[in-house]
Amino acid sequence: MPTKAEKQWMNAITQLGCICCHLTGKGQTPAEPHHMLSGGRRLGHLFTIPLCPTHHRSGRNDKEVVSRDQNQRRFEARYGTEKSLLEKTRQMVNAMKARSIREVRPSESQGCGGCIA
Repeated sequence: MPTKAEKQWMNAITQLGCICCHLTGKGQTPAEPHHMLSGGRRLGHLFTIPLCPTHHRSGRNDKEVVSRDQNQRRFEARYGTEKSLLEKTRQMVNAMKARSIREVRPSESQGCGGCIA
């Protein structure tokens, strides 16, 4: 069962959208977590990258898309290693969090709305 931190991570990456679609200019597309493996075993929920169903499990291998499912070498040759995609995903999630924090905070000039000036 995922921990609170793992649930938050997987929620954040699915909100982010497919990392491959972002990198290829297709923008934000619905994503599902892809668990990275080591020796055929999952590394855990914090080692997941967001992939759309096409990049994750379609089995495609053509000029437009390489699916991770059963094509890891070709997938990584086109989009980068899973480790590099995880790092890029972490950067994008951190930037997304920073943006949402800035949007929630009132600007200094506006005050908090409840303060008496």
